[in-house]
Amino acid sequence: MLKVTKINLPFLDSDITGFQSGDKLLLSGKLITARDAAHQKIKTALLNSDKLPFDLAAFTMYYCGPTPAKEGYPIGSCGPTTSSRMDVYVPLLLQHGLRYMIGKGNRSKEVIQHIKAHNGLYMIAIGGAGAFYAERVKSCNCIAYPELGPEAVYELEIIDFPVYIP
Repeated sequence: MLKVTKINLPFLDSDITGFQSGDKLLLSGKLITARDAAHQKIKTALLNSDKLPFDLAAFTMYYCGPTPAKEGYPIGSCGPTTSSRMDVYVPLLLQHGLRYMIGKGNRSKEVIQHIKAHNGLYMIAIGGAGAFYAERVKSCNCIAYPELGPEAVYELEIIDFPVYIP
């Protein structure tokens, strides 16, 4: 039976147990966005032993490149991007503290094994629902790599942001 669980971010270890495929989570709190270009910059920084401008362990990462906000709104459309494009980066990011990810679509078997080994959690957001997700964003601030525009790393404050366990 589908279970709906409200979770305040950041996740606690106790928050990620007992879920079944299809369960719905309503997330509230702060997460960060990162797409392909940000992942490449993060990878380069980690391989060079540079300090990141944010703590990977402190956030859930949402694979998203938000569009610019219209006047009076904190964010434009902010739907998920295809997660498999980030699979090449996931093992390294998990080694450096990332545990929770949100995106669209399936992950490779190798990435699933890495996520499990790090007691992480992958969640799915609904593709094509960028305007719907934008309504759940209360604030949006660029925290890293502003030169990347929509692919920069943004910190979003969210309320009842729906995601699903694959």
